[in-house]
Amino acid sequence: MKRTLIISSEHFGRGDNELGAKLMGSFLRTLLSGERRPDKIVFYNSGVKLLAQGSPVLDALDELNKAGVLLVACGTCVGHFKLDEKIRAERVSNMREIAAILMESESVVTV
Repeated sequence: MKRTLIISSEHFGRGDNELGAKLMGSFLRTLLSGERRPDKIVFYNSGVKLLAQGSPVLDALDELNKAGVLLVACGTCVGHFKLDEKIRAERVSNMREIAAILMESESVVTV
């Protein structure tokens, strides 16, 4: 089963951003240690900041990538936040490819 995870924010949930940042780190590290992982993670809006140099979760994302999870960043979002030189995604892509990834996935989960 093809599983795709969508991360649209640098925070997990809404409310307190400091707590949300901690929860995002915990979530990604839990994914890393779990038996089941997504095939792809698509990052858009402020979620692309998680893939930038200096991100507190970059270590977990690098390990997920090494474990075979494709990390895809929205190119428009990367440009908007001026992260072009700082991004560590395996792919910086466009909405056409992101839409195709979502439509071919059997399961899509939004965080």
